[in-house]
Formats: sequence, structure tokens, C-alpha cells
Amino acid sequence: MSDSFRLMHTMIRVKDQDKVIDFYTRLLGMKVLRQSDNEAGKYTNTFLGYGDEYANTVLELTYNWGHEEPYELGRAYGHVAIGVPDVAATCESLAREGVPIPRPAGPVKGGTTVIAFVEDPDGRSVELIQTG
Repeated sequence: MSDSFRLMHTMIRVKDQDKVIDFYTRLLGMKVLRQSDNEAGKYTNTFLGYGDEYANTVLELTYNWGHEEPYELGRAYGHVAIGVPDVAATCESLAREGVPIPRPAGPVKGGTTVIAFVEDPDGRSVELIQTG
């Protein structure tokens, strides 16, 4: 049964759609795959990713029109993980853009994998994992 299943996307609600799209595209290299407005539901969905959404897992951003206050992230939310070739260099680049880096590049506690945690414009954690 699992051969026919796949993880398609993760959805997050965003307060400032343009800022969040800029963060994931310009700073983290994703591409906008598609975007649509839903007049009846009063929201915009933007799908971002590193490859075609029919073959890759992507990120769905949902912007609810007229929702002005920040969303509470909740304790159950963990993070989005993104593989990058050089975590330290990526953190340096993000720091120059003013991106908060609460956990700088370094090995995971008790291991050797190099990781870092940064925050998107809404304060969500994004884990960077070294792949190179």
C-alpha cells in the first residue's frame, strides 16, 4: 500500500504573504510553482518548492485575507527542514539579510550532522541540514 502513498505538501498560514514568499524563494532558493486566489473562501494559496509538485513534496502557504494579527505557532509545530550544501555559508548569507538565527551552524548534539535553525518572517523555525 505505501508504494501508492506519498507526502504531497505541508501547509502553513502566513501573515505577510509577500515577505514569506521572498524568504523561501530569494533567500532559500525555492520557486513559486503556482498561486491561486479563492474569492469565496477569501484566501490565497501559493505552492513553493525545489521541483515539480507532482514528483516532490512542496510547501503550501495560505494567506487568509483580512487576517491582521500574527498566528500563534503553538507548541505542537516543530519546523520545516531544508537540505543545503553548506549550512555555515547559508547562515552567513541569511544573517546579512537580517534573518534571525537562533541556533547557529554546528553539529547536532551527540552527532556529526551539521545543522542550524533560522526563522522565517512569521517566526517559524526552519532547520537547515548540511547535505554536501
